[in-house]
Amino acid sequence: MDMSSPSAQQLADATTATTARRMDLPELMAAAGQLQAQGQGAAAAALYEQWIASDQSPLRIVACYNWGTVLGAIGRHAEAEAAYRQALTLKSDFIQARLNLGHQLEHLGRKEEALAEWRGIAVQERPTDVFGGDPLELRLHALNNMARLLESERRYAESEALMRQSLELKPDQSDVLQHYVHIRQKQCEWPVYQPVGQVTPNQLLTSTSLLAMLGLSDDPALQLLSAQRFVAEKVVKYKDKPFHRRFGPARREGRLKIGYLSGDLCMHAVGLLTAELFELHDRRRVEVQAFCWSREDGTAQRARLLRGMDKVTRLVGVDDESAARAIAQAGIDVLVDLQGLTNGARPNILAYRPAPVQVSYLGLPATSAIPGVDWIIADRFVMPEEYLPYCTERPIYLEHCYQVSDRQREVAPRPERSRYQLPEDAFVFCSFNNNHKFTEPVFDSWMRILGQVPNSVLWLLSDNEWCRANMLARAARHGIAAERLIFAPRVAPPEYLARFALADLVLDTFPFNAGTTASDCLWMGTPILTCSGRSHISRMAGSLLTHAGLPDLVTHSLQEYEQRAVQIGQNPARVASYKRFLSEHGRTSLLFDIPGFVRELEDKLEALALPLRERDAAAR
Repeated sequence: MDMSSPSAQQLADATTATTARRMDLPELMAAAGQLQAQGQGAAAAALYEQWIASDQSPLRIVACYNWGTVLGAIGRHAEAEAAYRQALTLKSDFIQARLNLGHQLEHLGRKEEALAEWRGIAVQERPTDVFGGDPLELRLHALNNMARLLESERRYAESEALMRQSLELKPDQSDVLQHYVHIRQKQCEWPVYQPVGQVTPNQLLTSTSLLAMLGLSDDPALQLLSAQRFVAEKVVKYKDKPFHRRFGPARREGRLKIGYLSGDLCMHAVGLLTAELFELHDRRRVEVQAFCWSREDGTAQRARLLRGMDKVTRLVGVDDESAARAIAQAGIDVLVDLQGLTNGARPNILAYRPAPVQVSYLGLPATSAIPGVDWIIADRFVMPEEYLPYCTERPIYLEHCYQVSDRQREVAPRPERSRYQLPEDAFVFCSFNNNHKFTEPVFDSWMRILGQVPNSVLWLLSDNEWCRANMLARAARHGIAAERLIFAPRVAPPEYLARFALADLVLDTFPFNAGTTASDCLWMGTPILTCSGRSHISRMAGSLLTHAGLPDLVTHSLQEYEQRAVQIGQNPARVASYKRFLSEHGRTSLLFDIPGFVRELEDKLEALALPLRERDAAAR
């Protein structure tokens, strides 16, 4: 043991005191707290373990609880489980210990056991803890964690019921309201804004997450407010010297260093779109690094993405401040955030400003309002100038479509329609967008389209059983037979791409347009009809179609969208014309000019970043 280290000396002194039984509980807690503050969680856990083994006082229950908390914090979940169970052996009505036991069981993958622990508390009208605590808050803790876990397990109906129960007990729970709104979207439960308990309509609106708002309204002001609310509540307020000046190199020289920040460099839409971008960067001009916390999914796509980088820094288990420091120390000129405020985002990293130029791209097709992110990659269709007042970032306008793509994607052989129960002679409308993008007005429009196009079917992705049941019920209300809605299972990317050839016309969603899906169907030569609105995300597919040379498939109201779909459905020759155009010109269009896209992007980023090198050197 290195006795020169204060923490090591402190542990040695504390251990001696414990062995001699000279340390009381407050002293123990203070010593363990100091060790934790110094990053010595294992030492703090050992200290608790020694004290518990040598002390038989009634206060052992508190030490057992704290021991479990320390063990859980350092990822030793099986030992934490044992510590909490020891506390519960001493007092079975120790509710806080039982709640935390549930968390450890969840970490250990024993999810049904975790639910059982929480359920035992949630069913109590006034759970009473041996050490006090607000009975309502204890019950809400159990209800909300059950709902969260069930949602992650895709048991949406059970999860929603628990959220409703929680909100009826306490309406002003912004985080619960956020999940309540989005879980209704996932099930196609319309209207999404369904009253519950004493929750006001304003609370529902102001608690809506940015992701949910993107699918509910194309009002860019509402989207901006959702982003700003999240940032105000969740993102660190860092006002000190930017990290790129505090920890970066004194002078930046040589090739432009571009860092990509993401948790989605794997089998994910972002990972599927960006692989060729990383590969085509000109290594004579730029160095490409990834800073990622992506899951190691073992796929060939993940391996390809990693090969496309000059260096990969994994940030799993690294706190945000340390991650920002590592980026700054790497001397990154431009940090491209591929995450925004989407699931798993780490906006605090950007708030520390680890790079002189920080750019939002692709992962969030909207403003993020993240402090420190000054730019967003766009084109003039997806982000017209009238949108700019609702965007905290400034646009980097490209002549190419803002959305990069991958020309190297693997495609399976074309299947037969019978494989997916599609009628051979039917006109096949299609939407493979995620179901949470489906809205009541658009689905009603689809039903009216089917009603006006004889011998047509709608081929849909089905995410879950509740969504499917709700869509079938809605179709029945429009007089559309159930067999005219055909549900597609999720399949591997090569098969997913191949089956686009079986559709006649893809129907886009609104206001949450297709992004990757639109790129996929156009690459496969199948036309998509879209409706473009006022927001970035409601103009994605319109941008792709414009750059592919098919602007006549862009409509600007649901009425026009519906009329155009009926016209095309009643005239299959138009579909043949669109498919012929895409076959002859689609893959050579500006949309899929990926080498040109990469060169233009490098030019734009160099123009922004290189002049800042001298300024930053002078500012030190």
